Amino acid sequence: MPNVHIYRLADALVDDLAALHPTDATFWGVPGNEHRWEDRSPEGAQEAERRLRAWAATLEALATPSERWEALALHVCLDHVGLELAELQAGAHRRDLNHLASPVQLVPMALDAADTRTAAGWEAVAARLETLDRHFSGYRATLQQGLDLGDAVAARQVRSVIEQARRHASERSSLLGLATRAVASPAASPALRDRVLRSVSAGRRAYDALADWLEHHYLPRARATDGVGVDRYRLAMRRFLGSAPDPVELYAWGWEELRRLRVRMRDVARAIDDRASADEVVQRLKTDPAFAAPDRASFLAAMRARQEQALQALDGVHFDIPLALRTLDVREAPASGPPGAFYMPPSEDLSRPGAVNYSLADAGPYPLWDQVSTAYHEGFPGHHLQCGLQVSYTDRLCRLHRVAYGYSGFAEGWALYAEELMGELGLYERPEYELGMLANQLLRACRVVIDIGAHLDLPIPVDAHLHAGERWTFERAVELLEGSGMQPHVARSEVTRYLGWPAQAISYQVGKRAMLELRAEHLRGGRPLADFHQRVLACGNVGLERLSEELLG
Repeated sequence: MPNVHIYRLADALVDDLAALHPTDATFWGVPGNEHRWEDRSPEGAQEAERRLRAWAATLEALATPSERWEALALHVCLDHVGLELAELQAGAHRRDLNHLASPVQLVPMALDAADTRTAAGWEAVAARLETLDRHFSGYRATLQQGLDLGDAVAARQVRSVIEQARRHASERSSLLGLATRAVASPAASPALRDRVLRSVSAGRRAYDALADWLEHHYLPRARATDGVGVDRYRLAMRRFLGSAPDPVELYAWGWEELRRLRVRMRDVARAIDDRASADEVVQRLKTDPAFAAPDRASFLAAMRARQEQALQALDGVHFDIPLALRTLDVREAPASGPPGAFYMPPSEDLSRPGAVNYSLADAGPYPLWDQVSTAYHEGFPGHHLQCGLQVSYTDRLCRLHRVAYGYSGFAEGWALYAEELMGELGLYERPEYELGMLANQLLRACRVVIDIGAHLDLPIPVDAHLHAGERWTFERAVELLEGSGMQPHVARSEVTRYLGWPAQAISYQVGKRAMLELRAEHLRGGRPLADFHQRVLACGNVGLERLSEELLG
């Protein structure tokens, strides 16, 4: 087969992957499977492996093209298939149970992302809710297989998932929001609304049954220890970074970053109040209503205004932003999930805009000091610009690359780089916003030392500012985050996330380091900064090793 056909193969691969992973397809915005769930049973995993092996054989039979974008397309297809096969062979599907990124959390996110502007959209939502018990049944069978093989998830993760599943089954369930939306939707007939209401009840029962099984059957056999060890951690690094750096070197560098950022925070805090310590200034910013939005509506309005300000400052000056990407939805996330913000990319055809989702606890007020940099991270010029451009590059990137492929090291590295870039461009107009950016950077440095240290059981350095020379525990990790200004309940959620999702947490700071190193090399050649940004984003999301090859090779 001529190499030019790699693009048609990539098109077909996306369709096959969408059929294998309907939840992912919803996030990608690829239509055709929005009424289905993936088969998470052991038999489903076997079928996925069979089809992926067939794809690997087809792709490996192709010669490497000489044309740049064709070569990149082939690399992306081979790499994506290879990563999925490697995870199946390593049994990752049998351990797919964690605080933030497992089926328990993905189900409500997929339902919330559904296109419900039409009756067909509501019918798809109802069909998914009606079959959620079957979906979870296959999921339980695969988790049971992991138990039988002695490959259990840590008890801390199981307890968190049980708590979340109970909320999804309760009167606080995010699924109830679907019922409210269906009742108000002009696209849903009375009969369809009744069906959605019944299906919401069925979905809540499915969550309750899953929570019962996890609590009474899985939890007693769960692993007591949190860390996954060096072998599994290195595999996870490859998956999230697309590179294989030395984790011990990264651990030492993470501590250096902590020290550097603490000094910078102290200096900026003095510009706010030169009679108070940095910790005292941060506490004031977190508690003083003068630095906060009073309620949910005001907070979301402030975040929308920030995205509009960023767009106006950047477009045509630092970035060329296509018209189709200038729309960005800013909204509240479904209830019952962990606190924080996350981004949902636009659909494949850009008919569904990108969205920044905020999980807002309580009724307010909501401090703003550290949310400006988060807005830049999630929206312009962070995730929304990077992901939106990737979807729109139909002239160079294959379909798989545009909608389904990528590494956290690139995506989160770019978004964290975007936070710092906005400071370099003078777009933190108040010192508390710059302090918030530094606090968020400090959090990412904490992630490096906690994630690597806890999973690899490395000692805390003898010159550290707390627990010097001791080993990591959950409580010590929480203490480090609390000492960096994080609220206790958020710190506990964060550490639980790191322990259940090894190597993902380091991708932010490690990815940013790679971006800065590549930028320094670019600028040494006398080329403009805007050209560096254009070249990085033109590559689409790739592993950090491949990014270096594309920019320097």
